[in-house]
Amino acid sequence: MITVTLLKKADKIVGFISEGHAAYDDSGKDIVCAAVSILVINTVNSIERFTLDEFEADQDAEDATITFSLKNPDLVSEKAEVLLNALELGIKGISAGNDEYLQVISKEV
Repeated sequence: MITVTLLKKADKIVGFISEGHAAYDDSGKDIVCAAVSILVINTVNSIERFTLDEFEADQDAEDATITFSLKNPDLVSEKAEVLLNALELGIKGISAGNDEYLQVISKEV
C-alpha cells in the first residue's frame, strides 16, 4: 500500500511524504503507483520551476519513499499553495476508488 502523508501547518500543506508500493498490479503495469508517482513528481518539479519557494526533497527508490518540505512553511507562495492543493485533490481522487492500495493522511506539523 502507498501511504501519502500531507504535512499541514495552520491548514496549509507545507510538505508531504509518499511511501510504499501500491501492489495493484505487477511492476510496470501498476496504474495506481504510476498515477501517484506522476502527481508527486510533477508537484515537486512544478514548485521548483514555477515558484521561488525553497524546499528540501529526498527520495529512496529502494523503499519507494519521496519526502518534500518547504523550507519556510510560514511564507508559502500562492503558486506553491495551489500546486500542493492540486496534489491533495489528485491523491484523494485516486484513493477514493482505490483505498485498499492508497491511504491519504493529514498530519499537523
